[in-house]
Amino acid sequence: MANSPLSVGIVMDPIESITPKKDSSLAMLLEAERRNAEIHYFEQADLRLCSGEAVGRGRRLRVRDDVDSWYEIAEESELKLGDLDVILMRKDPPFDMEYIYTTYILDRAADAGALVVNRPQALRDMNEKAYTAWFPDCTPQSLITRSMDDLRSFLEDLRQIVVKPLDGMGGRSIFVVRKGDKNANVIFETLTDFGRKFAMAQAYIPEIEQGDKRILLINGEAVPYALARIPPAGDNRGNLVTGAVGKGQPLSERDRQICDVVGPRLREHGVIFAGIDIIGDYLTEVNVTSPTGIREIDRQFGLNIAGLLFDAIDAELA
Repeated sequence: MANSPLSVGIVMDPIESITPKKDSSLAMLLEAERRNAEIHYFEQADLRLCSGEAVGRGRRLRVRDDVDSWYEIAEESELKLGDLDVILMRKDPPFDMEYIYTTYILDRAADAGALVVNRPQALRDMNEKAYTAWFPDCTPQSLITRSMDDLRSFLEDLRQIVVKPLDGMGGRSIFVVRKGDKNANVIFETLTDFGRKFAMAQAYIPEIEQGDKRILLINGEAVPYALARIPPAGDNRGNLVTGAVGKGQPLSERDRQICDVVGPRLREHGVIFAGIDIIGDYLTEVNVTSPTGIREIDRQFGLNIAGLLFDAIDAELA
């Protein structure tokens, strides 16, 4: 492999739709380009299983760091996915059955020799909200339930809670509910679809005012700086897409403690690139599908996080 370029496949949303200035997938692709990798671009519709073999219609891709013209797509070819050195699974949620079917195809690619980042089984198993249950000593009081009565009791006990769907992203449908809020019932009805869907509730953490910290981990090791996403006035959501401001900061001692607990388990399960979210001293989410934050942290601290990622990939392939 040292005498031939790395062959990299990426499965992502349409590349023309990304925001290049802040897109972490583009950061990865730019690093692959710097390393003279041969890049093949796929969307979900390009993948299929043929008699058990993972194949895809890949398009050769070139990228550059230009907010007006960041990609060129060349010829399309039929590829056996297992012949690629590495496949980056960067399709954004929703995490629906189509996403799961895609991971089955990627499982067969991995069986045929490709390194899939992240391991398809981990993508299926580690729901970003529910997976916090594996680290109860790091999390706020939490509840996952379909029962509206359970949610009302949880609110009664804690007086102020955050409730959210298990399959959301980007701050969608996240509510802060206080005891006595006359909208509580309709919020619980909406999130659980009248008891037909699971929803998550967590104790409200007042430190959200100082930001929802995104910490990136590469093969279980934390990047030493977090991106604190500080909600705008009049909003409780620490998400950049909802207007939060991203402020870089060094990891705190508690941040490192949480990373020391979470990181080894992620590494054990084949998660090479993850983003965990911490509010105050508490872990609130574990993101393994398509974590973001690379470009913002890189800019503020002069890092090359995608370079660290590809170093880890090279080590896995060695």
